[in-house]
Amino acid sequence: MKEAHATELIQPKDVVLYGFGRIGRLVARELMSKTGKGQQMRLRAIVTRGKIDKTVLDKRASLLKSDSVHGDFSGTVRVDLEKNALVINGTTVHVISANAPEDIDYTQYGIKDALVIDNTGAFRDKEALSRHLVSKGVNKVLLTAPGKGIPNIVYGVNHLEHTSDSTDIFSAASCTTNAITPILKVVEDNFGVINGHLETIHAYTNDQNLVDNMHSKYRRGRAAALNMVITETGAGKAVSKALPSLEGKLTSNAIRVPVPNGSLAILNLQLEKSAGSDTMNSMIKKYALEGNLVEQIKYSLDNELVSSDIVGSSAPAIYDSKATISTEDGKTVVLYIWYDNEYGYSHQVIRLAKHISKVKRFTYY
Repeated sequence: MKEAHATELIQPKDVVLYGFGRIGRLVARELMSKTGKGQQMRLRAIVTRGKIDKTVLDKRASLLKSDSVHGDFSGTVRVDLEKNALVINGTTVHVISANAPEDIDYTQYGIKDALVIDNTGAFRDKEALSRHLVSKGVNKVLLTAPGKGIPNIVYGVNHLEHTSDSTDIFSAASCTTNAITPILKVVEDNFGVINGHLETIHAYTNDQNLVDNMHSKYRRGRAAALNMVITETGAGKAVSKALPSLEGKLTSNAIRVPVPNGSLAILNLQLEKSAGSDTMNSMIKKYALEGNLVEQIKYSLDNELVSSDIVGSSAPAIYDSKATISTEDGKTVVLYIWYDNEYGYSHQVIRLAKHISKVKRFTYY
């Protein structure tokens, strides 16, 4: 019994959302659904660009309350114009306008030693993200995109290799990288990967055009809701940042398709050790039920699984066991991994944020 009580008290971490787009709002919803005594992370502020007035605050509140994909927020949101804030589930969250990270003094809002979760996509390397650390009241930064010169973490796979004791800036990699890396770890550890190709069938995103227009990327200028669009993805290379043994072994490409959310990664792998469909499925199922990847892998037995079914899944990888293909000799397998590229990824961001902030509580299954 003494051991049961021999634990350190968790010190809640102040959190700032830098940017309030798709991922930012989903992270805010999850954080604010768990406020109160015993909370692990406290959302204290949201940083956006441009003026802040009643109209802007009303629009921000509306976008948080109502979502065309994920439904209504199961809490309360109102505007406090006097404080330039959103009051979410009774908690005041300041809305701060800034053109540059170093312009903000968070201590003016009672915020200290905060974790900044940057979901703007504007800053991608160590030098740019270090600008957050210049701000008063900030001591850690988490990027919700692949980063350069900083640890790229897929929670559940390589998060224990980096701690906030020695690192101040982290990347949560991409939604696709979080979907395929847990599965690839299982395959690599048990069968070995000689080489392979990733094709991701991805929901269209905000960076595409609603109607045909100019775009900096080829093909992405065509109407997103009317076309399947071939484009590039760096997920194949990014995997090696979490699993170094896969360096140079994977090629990758992407097809954006006319759905607003819910994506599918297809892995075509050449194996060192033979593994038929049943053997591969049994191994993935084992990892989905026990061990370090139970939060990351959801094992599906559904014959009728389609993209809308996985919307709202907190696991970053939903393994479609009914779709697995293997050659007769078992040396080539094709694996299908579904993922909610918004909701599942947001939960990976929060898991990593808790690890960085040292507020992670164990979940028992």
